[in-house]
Amino acid sequence: MDLSSIEIFLAVASDRSVTKAAKVLGRVPSNVTTRIQLLEENLGVPLFSRDGKKMTLTQEGETFLTYANQLAALALEARQAVRSLRPSGVLRLGTMESTAASRLPAALNQFKQMWPDVSLQLTLGASRDLTRDVLGGVLDCALIARPPDAMLGEDEGFEAELEQLEIEPIFVEDLLLVLPFGHPQIRSVADLRIEAIAALEPGCTYRRIAESWASKSSVLKTAEVGSYHAILASVAAGNAAGVMPKSVLDLMHWPMISQTYQLATVDTMLISRRRDRPNAFDAFREVLVTAKASVARRVAH
Repeated sequence: MDLSSIEIFLAVASDRSVTKAAKVLGRVPSNVTTRIQLLEENLGVPLFSRDGKKMTLTQEGETFLTYANQLAALALEARQAVRSLRPSGVLRLGTMESTAASRLPAALNQFKQMWPDVSLQLTLGASRDLTRDVLGGVLDCALIARPPDAMLGEDEGFEAELEQLEIEPIFVEDLLLVLPFGHPQIRSVADLRIEAIAALEPGCTYRRIAESWASKSSVLKTAEVGSYHAILASVAAGNAAGVMPKSVLDLMHWPMISQTYQLATVDTMLISRRRDRPNAFDAFREVLVTAKASVARRVAH
């Protein structure tokens, strides 16, 4: 006995005609007749009495009709319950430009293939701005760079904001200082022979880490630029050292042989509110966790 047999039985019981039921169901009459006969054989009782083309329910058929209606209703309820759990609707994702470029393309492609009913809205921004947008309900979740503990302790506002959110580490980035061509290796900020560090906007965690490292220099200033390509252009011109994750530098096929200095290891965190998350969030998180494991395997090898 299957759901399609129940559907056929209910149609014949309603119309009292194989021909009419077949038309409603989009089947040929012979198929409907065969399925009714198989159902009767399965139950071991006749469900209909035949009078020419007229099909009348037997006593056993009347009894089975009650259960068939209950089964059909339960099947509909089950389908609706499953569909309500299927990721759909809009997922508003915020991310840093660096993560969008180096970590997300494969994950976003996989997510779209798995859950085509979800409309993914992507917003690029600095970590501090993205955090506030998640708290304010502008974004459902975001990928941000978490400042080191020492730096986070200096910014009580940012720390308080993060404490209100669900936080999960996803990726680990090596934050580099890319030096101009010909610049010798450095061991500290005192070894720099340039007077500026090229970085993104003030809300960028990477910039804040670089500025904290450079704070021991009285002459070093920050040159704010709008993109990682602009950062490398500043480095190529010899005007500044550039701040960026190694994963981004690897993507950009930098043609010059330059020295780099590792400023820090920085966690990329997935942040979200503890409540009011869309049903697509968990599906997206699972894709990210899979991407995280894939990156870990590549690093291990």
